[in-house]
Parts: sequence; C-alpha cells; structure tokens
Amino acid sequence: MPGSVPVTVYKFNDKPDSLFFNDGVRRIDFILVYEDEDKKDFEKRHTFQRRKLNSLCLLQVVDEKLMFVKVHMPWEVLCTYAEVLHIKLPIQPNDLSSRPSPWRFFSCITKHFYPNEELITKESEFFTAPFEKDRLEYFYIKDKDLFFTPSMRSRMAYYILSRAPYEIRGHIKKFGITKLLDGGVYKAAYPLHDCRFNVRSTEEDCPNERFVLYEEWAHPKSFYKMQPLDLIRKYYGEKIGIYFAWLGFYTKMLALAAVVGLGCFIYGYKTQETSTWSKEVCDPEIGGKIVMCPQCDRFCKYWRLNSTCEASKKLCIFDNFGTLVFAVFMSIWVTLFLEFWKRYQAELEYEWDTVEFLEQEEPPRPEYEAKCIYERKNPITGVKEYVPFTTCGRCVRVSIGIGTVLFWILLILASIVAITVYRLAVFFVFSTKLRTQEIKELEPFKEYVTPQMATSVTASLISFVVIMILNILYERLPRTKSEYENSLTLKMFLFQFVNYYSSCFYIAFAKGKAVGYPKEPVYLLGKYRNEECDPGGCLIELTTQLSIIMGGKAIWNNIQEVLIPWVKNLIFRYCTRVPSQKVIPRWEQDYQLQPLPKLGLFYEYLEMVIQFGFVTLFVASFPLAPVLALVNNLFEIRVDAWKITTQFRRVVPEKAQDIGAWQPILQGIAILAVATNAMIIAFTSDMIPRLVYYWSFSVYPYGNHPNNTMEGYINSSLSIFNTSDFSDFSKPEQSNSSLIISTCRYRDFRFPPGHPRQYEYNGYYWHVIAAKVAFIIVVEVIYFLKFVLSYVIPDVPYSVKEQIKREKYLTQVILHETNLKAAPCEPLTELRPKIKYGL
Repeated sequence: MPGSVPVTVYKFNDKPDSLFFNDGVRRIDFILVYEDEDKKDFEKRHTFQRRKLNSLCLLQVVDEKLMFVKVHMPWEVLCTYAEVLHIKLPIQPNDLSSRPSPWRFFSCITKHFYPNEELITKESEFFTAPFEKDRLEYFYIKDKDLFFTPSMRSRMAYYILSRAPYEIRGHIKKFGITKLLDGGVYKAAYPLHDCRFNVRSTEEDCPNERFVLYEEWAHPKSFYKMQPLDLIRKYYGEKIGIYFAWLGFYTKMLALAAVVGLGCFIYGYKTQETSTWSKEVCDPEIGGKIVMCPQCDRFCKYWRLNSTCEASKKLCIFDNFGTLVFAVFMSIWVTLFLEFWKRYQAELEYEWDTVEFLEQEEPPRPEYEAKCIYERKNPITGVKEYVPFTTCGRCVRVSIGIGTVLFWILLILASIVAITVYRLAVFFVFSTKLRTQEIKELEPFKEYVTPQMATSVTASLISFVVIMILNILYERLPRTKSEYENSLTLKMFLFQFVNYYSSCFYIAFAKGKAVGYPKEPVYLLGKYRNEECDPGGCLIELTTQLSIIMGGKAIWNNIQEVLIPWVKNLIFRYCTRVPSQKVIPRWEQDYQLQPLPKLGLFYEYLEMVIQFGFVTLFVASFPLAPVLALVNNLFEIRVDAWKITTQFRRVVPEKAQDIGAWQPILQGIAILAVATNAMIIAFTSDMIPRLVYYWSFSVYPYGNHPNNTMEGYINSSLSIFNTSDFSDFSKPEQSNSSLIISTCRYRDFRFPPGHPRQYEYNGYYWHVIAAKVAFIIVVEVIYFLKFVLSYVIPDVPYSVKEQIKREKYLTQVILHETNLKAAPCEPLTELRPKIKYGL
C-alpha cells in the first residue's frame, strides 16, 4: 500500500525502566493500547496505523490480549511540527544578570524551605524564539536527542494522533485518537512517565524527574518546602505548572491574612468576658429580669434574655472592633493579592516562553474541527473558512445553555426556600421544647442549645448536604467535549456561586430584616412567620453556616481526592494482576494508573475559587476563614501533587499563558467582597447600633450617663410591647405559671406602648440608619484605594520588560537581519527610475 509504514511486532526485552525501543536509540514518545479481541479487529486497527500515521515510527508489543503500540517521533517530524506549533526554543544564553534575591542574607535559614539543589539543579537560562525549520543553524543545539524535551515530543505526537483521520464517508470525516478512545476502539493513549515514583530508574541517563518530584514535592514530608515549579512545568507542561504556581502563590498570600485573622480571633476571645453588653445579657439582675416576646405564634412561650448568655459571649468573639479592622484589611489584601499575582504571572510567562502565546499558536481542538461543516467568509482575512454552526444554530445553542443554567439556579433557589421553610417550622418546635424545664437529658449543654442555635446548626448541616448533592448532580450532566473551557468556567462558577453562597446571603441580608413586630408579624407564603435574629444579631448564625460549609467542603474534597483514584488503581491492579516473578515494562505500569479526568484541572481551580469566595466575601463574620483556607491549601498542594505524580498517568503537556477565565472571576469576587463585607458590618452585625449608642445615646441629651459608655445598651436596643396588643392568632397560650406578664421585649427600635406614636420607629432607629448609610459611603474610599493600588502597581516588572525587549531584539538580529545581510540587493541608483515613475 503506498505511503504505508510497516508495523513490526516484538516481544518485551525485560527492561522494566526502558524508555526506548529495543535498539536503545529511538525514544518512546507515546503509547497506544488496544485489546486484540480477534483477528478482524486487529486488522482494522492495523490498517488505521499503516494508512494514517505514516509520519511516525510504530512498534507493537504483545502482552496477552493487550497490544501496546509504541510511537516514536523522528527528527524531521519533530522539526516540522515544532514549527507548526510555534514552539519556542533556545537561540542564545541569557546574558542579562538577574537581580539578587532580597532573602540572600538569610540563605542559611531559607535553604531548608527549598527543594534539594543536588536533586533539582538550576537550569541555564536562554533567550528563545519560535522554531523555524529553515533556520536550524541559528538555534542553540548541543544534542539533537535532547534539543526537544520529552514533554515537547509527546505534545507533538498527540497533535498528530488527535488529527489523524480514520474514516471518510462522503462529506463526513472522522478523525482523532480521542474519538477512538471514546468509542472503545483504543483503551488508552498516553506519554510515559520516566520512572517509578518511589524508585530510581536503573536505565543510564534517565533524568528520574518523576522520582525527584515525588521526593521533593509530592511526599508529605516536603509539605513545608517551596514547589519546584520549573521542574513541574518541564515534566507536565505549562497548564499544570501555572495551576500549581497560582495555588502556591495564593497559599503564601493567605499566610499573612491568616496571621491577622487569628490575631482578631484571639482579641475577640480575650475580650468576650469584658464586653459590657454581653455582661448585661448574662447578669441575673438585668438579662435575667428581661422577658422576651415569643418568636412564633401561639405555642411559643416567653423567655428570659439571659438564656442566650453563652451565645452572646460567642458572638463577642466575632462581632467586635477587631473584625471591622480585619474587614478593611482584607479589602486591601485581596487587591494586593491580585496585583502581585499579575506581576508574578508576567515573570512566569517570560520564563516559560508564553509571553506572546496568541490564539494562532494554540491549534483548534480536533473535536471542534470535526464539526466545522458550514462555510463562511472570514470578516478579517476575507478567506473562506469552515465553522461548526450557523448564526441561527449558535443562537439555539446559547439559548439552550442559558436555559440549562437558569433551570439549575432556580432549582437551587427552590432548595433555599425549602430550607428556609424548614428553619421556620423547626424553630417553632425547638422554641416549644428547648425553653421548657423538661430537657434534663440536655442539662450539660442547656446553656448552649438555644432554639436559634439548634435551628442554625441543623439547617446548616442540611444546607451542606443539599449543596453537595446538587453539585454532584450538576457535574454529572452530559456535555459535549466541544464546549469552550472559558464558557464552561463561567457556567459552572455561576451555578456553584449560587449553590454555595445563597444560604450565606440569606442569613446575612434577609433573615431578621422583615419580621415586623409582635402585633403585626410578617409571614412567608402567608403561613410561616419570618425568622428573627438573636438579640445580638444574626452574625453568629452566619459564622456557624460558614464554618460548617467551608470546613465540611474541605474535608469532603480532600478525602474524595485521595480515596477515589487510590481505590480505582487498587481495583484495576487486582483485576489485571500478573505473576509476581513477571517483569512489568514501563508502559504497562503506566497503563495500570488512572487517566487524568478531562476536566480534572478545571475542578481543582473551581474548588479553590469557591474557597477564595468564602475567604473574602464573608470574612467580616468569620475571621478564621483565612486560617482554615491556609491549612486546607497546605494539604491541597501536596494531595494534588501526590495524586498527579503517583496515581495518574502522565498527562499530555498543554500550553497556557495564564489562569484563563478564572482571572476576571477572581477580580469580580474581589470587587463584590468590599460591598458584602461593608453590608455585613452595616446590616448584619450589631456594631453600628452599639457605636451609635456609645457616642450619642449613652450621654446627654439622649442618655443619663456622664461619660460615653456601653452600660444600658441592652435595655436601649430592645423595644417594649404590651402583651394585651397581641392578635388572637399570635397570642401565646396560657402557661401553667402563675406569673402574669404584662409587657415583653423584642429586638427593634420603636416607641413604647402608650406613646403618641406607639410602635413606630423612634429617633434611635433613624440615627442607626443614617450611620449605616454613612458607613457604606465611607467604604467607597476603599473602592477608590483598590483602583489606586491597581494603577500604581505595574502588571509587568521592569526587569521582565527588559528581558522581553532583549529577546525580541536578538530574535530580530539572529533570525531575520542575518538573512537580509546575506541577500543580494540592488544599488539605490538603479531604484531611482522605478521610484520616479511609481513603479
């Protein structure tokens, strides 16, 4: 057959760590695996290889039913596809001196936090340029076998395999190893790991990069060490490298936020016993004598304010002046994080040769190309091209996509309404049970188990379970492989945003905001009386919700990430076990590992961005959020490293310039975080009402105290209600107690009964509203500060700009001007007539 390549069948040569063909010269760049069920299927696959892979060297190794096809990229093919893919390669050593590290004076200490320099040596720096086959002599080639790294070779091999056609019927063309894998024709396709992760290779000149990565990066003992990012990028490619670079940078920045947050928590913990308003709640002579109105209709009973003593103390830990300072700090921190990340990303872009990584350099996905059947004229180039959809078809697809996302968002909102109804219903039960004297079995915890706390904890647990179930269901939706990753990113984040944060937004900005007062309560769905907050506010419930969801999510994800691939590999090895004396080759060892999920890195990003939202959006209510995030990320880095190094096959390297669509999402969260934290302090926390009382209503003309004080705040913040004004539907049933209650208190700022404007908002209320609005306006200064910082801090460091200019200059001189000088040119005198006559 013309153009065919003979495929030779060989037996294994008993070298388990070999990365070469039996001749020891040709490197194995890719492995294809299929099952030889019968002769017919073998001929079908054999024909595909002969006809379509005529630019590669193929070798089959038989292992019982499995056939392993070893793919080698010859030098000419490598040069051709390096130019097609615009791969940048060295042209000259970097002659610009690098700036000394500011930590060099502490090298005796900091060296212990870096990978072992004997195992991971610093590579030489080069200026690079896109490879051109015709100008080979200008590139810095010491050894042809090492000029293209294994990751480059496997990337080019996959490019060819993913575009090799295997069936053409009329206008329908089927091609690509991906479709054959999905159809079960091939069982696996992957590049080889260079050795076992925990044992050095016995082969000569093997770099043992996988072993080094495990020892210095993925092993739990190395949790305190910096990541070897250059080696990660070299072994796995830029896309995985940029993920771990971002995760490591985010974790380092979290360390500062965690220290400040922990300091705020310790401050609140130390001052909880000295808080004046908390003391008043717990004081038997003050809180013990204040009778609170029932918080549900008919069956709820009156209760004493000091029954919430322990809850008020815990509230002091999170609702204090330190929290306000921390919220302002985090608003600045999130801006600095994003700006410094841009600078660090610019450095990586230069070091990893992705500065000018344009859309033209990233080839279209083969699945996209396969669907390009409609012809159109390119509005820019004027050249005819094929696209996968007509304008009408694109509108239909977009409409279906938007409709699907909206359906799931509405489903989430329905679950939030259901959980809210549960909160209202179960609060009624807890209010009738937990405040009676019949709960002797809960006596040790009676001080902590209030109706509000019991309702909040159970509702938070149910909310967490619902979130995880909806998350699993949405991720299992069938989706085509041709979806753009950025589009998928936005859709998934929108779903996850509503799924994870909606319950927190409800507690922060809806609960207790529209409850009316005892005479005229507000009802949800005309049946359920709206929830009220504790006398100290809803902040403690928001803290509870955040800690349960954030902590539960972190524990669940880490267990899932460790157990699932490990159990799958264990089962696979058991099902394909071989006699212990048999030598297992490198390609078969890798076949026993799990393939990295196609959207595996996507979900890693999603997990961290959702965490970033918890750390920034609601940090005013939970200053320990950065601490939990820091601890989780220290585990997350090593778990992800362990998983990708030990449990998964080597991935096909991919180019990536940045973190993609996640960057604008992070910027959006950062802007939203300033607003949400300001509103939490203004409308959820009790800080502003306390400050208004301290500065205005505790002294003349509103108060009787000679100096500013918090004494009397509790009495001032609770309005009085005449029990005879209850409606027949809301009036509590008579209890067996002989105590006659004529008035009760409720959380609001209204005139007392008997006043000409009874039950209307009083002056204190309007002062508080004015202070809250003023606070929101002042917060706008932080918005302005964010933009100032964004403007002042350049996105690209000056040193990187210099090196980029130097590299462009060298590329121009070496690859272009050299050829121009060698080309013959006409004298200027001969050109004059042509210029004169416009020729």
